[in-house]
Amino acid sequence: MIMFDNVCFAYDKMNILNNISLSVTKGEFVAIVGRNGAGKTTLMKLLNGLLKPTSGVVTIANLNTSVTRTSELARHVGFLFQNPDRQICRNTVKAEIEFGLKCILTDNADIEKRCRNTIEKFGLTADKDPFSLSRGERQKVALASVLALSPEILVLDEPTTGLDYKECMHIMEIVNELNINGTTVVMVCHDMELVADFVQRIIVVGEGRILADDICRRVMSRTDVLEEASLAPPQIAELAIRLGKGFEGVFTLDEMTGIISQKAKREGV
Repeated sequence: MIMFDNVCFAYDKMNILNNISLSVTKGEFVAIVGRNGAGKTTLMKLLNGLLKPTSGVVTIANLNTSVTRTSELARHVGFLFQNPDRQICRNTVKAEIEFGLKCILTDNADIEKRCRNTIEKFGLTADKDPFSLSRGERQKVALASVLALSPEILVLDEPTTGLDYKECMHIMEIVNELNINGTTVVMVCHDMELVADFVQRIIVVGEGRILADDICRRVMSRTDVLEEASLAPPQIAELAIRLGKGFEGVFTLDEMTGIISQKAKREGV
């Protein structure tokens, strides 16, 4: 689905990404993490053709992004900006969702059907002005407008920034359901608790290079890598590291309570 082959990118002759090689297969849920300025957002924009590599090749759904129009890539890749206000451009929810559909479809009946189904799925009100909604609701409108296009790949740039816990969980449950049903998801995220709850694989980026690329559990146990990237493991994982023997590799609450319960039974508590 996604392939970076020795990719470099530079702004004004300043290298932002250096010799990045990675692949993402269909149906994966991948998080890209790292400190500010590490190159995460640049990597995301290369994923959907908003930026072209200075050297190397980016391939998305068998299309070379350097020679493929962004409009063509948009048929395969949906991109959700960190700030929904940079994405929303129409004065009703219905018009916002229709906007993207009209760019790729010509059948008005199909556009109307997809728009109606999307509004119902997300529990939105068609004639509402998006800018009268809360930040979480605007993010939901932006996500709905992307998903109405039925992309094979969903790219998310810090999708839960500025949301409260309830709004955050609602957005992530929608994304997780899509992933379960086969959509490939790549997400930039700074919240390692959220990453631990939903993501299968983590790519850690630092100083324009890949510091680690592995399943979530292994990366969470790499304290050296997390420190280099200025990341903190989830609180449960950090507690497990401090507890030491018997708690190795624990990074979810269920795992922690399970081990404590077993120890309590053995000791007759």
